[in-house]
Amino acid sequence: MKRQSGTKKERGMAGAFGRLLPVIIKAAPLLFMTYMVLSILHGISFGVETMMQQRFFDRAVDAAGGKIGIGQAFLALALLGIANVACQVLNGVANFLPDVLEGKVGAHLSMAIQKKIARLDPSVFEDTEKLDDINKAEQGKDSAFWYVTDVLAILTFYIPYFAFMGWYLFSLKPILASAIVIIFLPTALAQLIRAKAFSHLEDASAPVRREYEYYETCMAGREYFKETRILGGFSYFKKLYQETLACLQKLKFKAAMKSNLFELSTRAITVAGYCAILWMLYDALMKREVTVGAFAAVFNSIGMLYDIMEEVVCHHIGEMAANTGSIRNYLNFLAMEERAGQRHDAPGWGDMVLENVSFSYPAGKKEDGPPEQIKYAVKNVSLTLRKGETLAVVGENGSGKSTLIRLIAGLYLPVEGTVRKNGVDTRRLTMDALTCRASAVFQKYQRYQMTLAENIVISDSGAESEKARLDSVCAMAGTEPGAFPQGYDTMLSREFDGIDLSGGQWQRVAIARGFFRGHDLIILDEPTAAIDPYEETLIYNRFAEIAREKSAVIVTHRLGSVKLADRILVMKDGEAVQIGTHDELIAREGEYKRLYEAQEQWYKS
Repeated sequence: MKRQSGTKKERGMAGAFGRLLPVIIKAAPLLFMTYMVLSILHGISFGVETMMQQRFFDRAVDAAGGKIGIGQAFLALALLGIANVACQVLNGVANFLPDVLEGKVGAHLSMAIQKKIARLDPSVFEDTEKLDDINKAEQGKDSAFWYVTDVLAILTFYIPYFAFMGWYLFSLKPILASAIVIIFLPTALAQLIRAKAFSHLEDASAPVRREYEYYETCMAGREYFKETRILGGFSYFKKLYQETLACLQKLKFKAAMKSNLFELSTRAITVAGYCAILWMLYDALMKREVTVGAFAAVFNSIGMLYDIMEEVVCHHIGEMAANTGSIRNYLNFLAMEERAGQRHDAPGWGDMVLENVSFSYPAGKKEDGPPEQIKYAVKNVSLTLRKGETLAVVGENGSGKSTLIRLIAGLYLPVEGTVRKNGVDTRRLTMDALTCRASAVFQKYQRYQMTLAENIVISDSGAESEKARLDSVCAMAGTEPGAFPQGYDTMLSREFDGIDLSGGQWQRVAIARGFFRGHDLIILDEPTAAIDPYEETLIYNRFAEIAREKSAVIVTHRLGSVKLADRILVMKDGEAVQIGTHDELIAREGEYKRLYEAQEQWYKS
């Protein structure tokens, strides 16, 4: 998968509002419509209040001159008071509703990220650029809601307000309507410069931000703290953390300095325009082109007009400008190429056939370079995993064993060659279809901070989790629930008032989790690394019992237990160099015999 071009990014940002708006509406349609209506009334109410001020000042002048009765002046004052109260009430409600909407919408935006991640090709997590994109998306998600509300505020509050005030000022004297343009243009130009500066900042800061977040985890993360304290690594990671944080702050300072200096110059132009407007208003009064009431109302509201214009440009448009890059990244992430596959139905478990399969990780690819420069993790492997067969994949570290089984499982798609599940190319299948009726236990298993039972049944949460089934898989994995303080209800986390387990105990729980899932294919990818060879042999013997009539793959670099396999595939430097039974391979010179004899002393007893 290739990264999207800059053209696509810009197109995505241009349609950001249209792409995000349906999410906002779907999250809370009634609340959204209420906010829209009240926001429009809110904007108009400020203009109406200005008109009521003119009406009151004119009535007060006329009443003082004896032209009208004092009752009409009091009536105008009452109307002004009603307009002011209505304006303040609408202001409070309009400012409160977005905070309520944020909680509802935030969950939808977060869910959109998680659903998108689920649809991505798993190989993207080996690509640092794609990891940067995910990090940027997380940052952009927090800004996306306020971006939409800022646009809506401009459309429903500020535009109605400025349109009303523009009409009002034009009706008094056409040249006064130019006030809006004089105030707006310089400040808007400053925000465009700000948008560009902060967009570049977001692209530059994402990899740095991932670095300092990782160093922070190394210093304080639960999985790291024992080693960093005992080995004295805390100071080292602290230094790296401070260096990356300083680098990030330097990037932010540079972007802020550039935009703020330009904004300062445009502010000077805006202030000059503001003074010119006041002069035009004073001149109109002296020439009796406007009434005293109109002069007082406009003079009183011109400051508010300037403040509101500054608010919309510097706050709302300014925030939009500063967050443009992160919002664009959020939308680009949602538009990222997903795992292909049209067939949703699982084709069943027959033979799994690999034909001249090769795979390289993103870091090993050079898109513009010749094929010989590609570093293959698996290269030109052909293999048939027969239905009901147990296959062992062996080889030294870095030989391509784990990558090969990810291709067999369908997690990765080959860059060359074809993998067929029961005759169907894995490229044509969705991830759900590929993983249906498949289970696995990986070397890097997860330690869920939940109860023992939950740690096991999470692999097949829709299935029945009766005690007899749990007892069965725990027995096969060598886990004894009776040894836990509360049995299956024991919380496996000290952080939640439970207990912690040793590495070997956690590994047995992970194996039980893999056995619990209903499967026709099961893969054990070096899941017994923290278990001694004797116990490993017992687990594999139990595994051989449950794997009968099912396809199974065992990946290991320890060869004492692979005799149970129907065939053994030997990997070296990404290539399949030997395949056969234990007796066949040990009878001839080759990689398998060399590896076995190097480890033979472990198993003689």
